[in-house]
Amino acid sequence: MNPTNEDKVCTLSLERFDKQRLHIIRNLKDKVDKGELLSDLELVFLEQVFKDAHELLPKVKNHPEYTRIFSQAISLYHEINDQMIENTKI
Repeated sequence: MNPTNEDKVCTLSLERFDKQRLHIIRNLKDKVDKGELLSDLELVFLEQVFKDAHELLPKVKNHPEYTRIFSQAISLYHEINDQMIENTKI
């Protein structure tokens, strides 16, 4: 079976997400776990990643092989936000 254009776009987007963005998100998580705050640029990046992830959600539902990557990214996003809230209380 030949992959559709949607399959190709989904695959490329999630591969990019896994190989590039997830690494950066993990670094942001490490930063906030140390009690630091994110810069404005880092916050913009994080918001864009979250927005892109939500746009990919319908495609991920059709491609369960990407569920792990998607779930991990959403979880990290929420963990970073929760920790940022704690860091601002300090």
